[in-house]
Amino acid sequence: MMLLSIGTPVEAAPLAQGSTAHVYLLRGVLNIFSMGLDDIAAKLEAQGIPVTVTNYLGWASLAEQAAADYKSGKVKTIILVGHSSGATVLPDMVARLDQLGAPVKLAIGLDSVFRTSLHGRVGRYINFYIANGNGEPVKPTAGLHGKLENVNVNVPGVGHLNIEKNEIMQRKVISAIDAVAFAR
Repeated sequence: MMLLSIGTPVEAAPLAQGSTAHVYLLRGVLNIFSMGLDDIAAKLEAQGIPVTVTNYLGWASLAEQAAADYKSGKVKTIILVGHSSGATVLPDMVARLDQLGAPVKLAIGLDSVFRTSLHGRVGRYINFYIANGNGEPVKPTAGLHGKLENVNVNVPGVGHLNIEKNEIMQRKVISAIDAVAFAR
């Protein structure tokens, strides 16, 4: 398990035969409600996909680092995943990376707690939300270039505090990442 303080990213070293993609996972408030992202990170690392896990408060500096890694060729595919407040800042991170010339191939939000709108370039944005809970659909803007999918999660027992810990949801997230990270 990766443990970290607020705003301090933990980065995995790429494996020799891994993917040229990099997954940036953004936790919610206080780093205590999004621990399922660590499970997702461990499963991705086991497949050879490099990851960085950090608190949502560090999204702007993380975007700068991701853009620098993209421009240097170290990273060829940028993938974002966020839970709760981490999902709320994903549209801002997508827009910032677009401004920096680093395209986001896939972004996955897990139950954003505030209404957000999406603009900029993103290959595919999947917003998993719980309509009868805290979650909100993401609204597209005229400035959106990419595919936005709002998916109301209707899995028994899944709520805001465990959406990222649920095995079914983890499989959905990892499957979407694998389709992008290992695309030829």
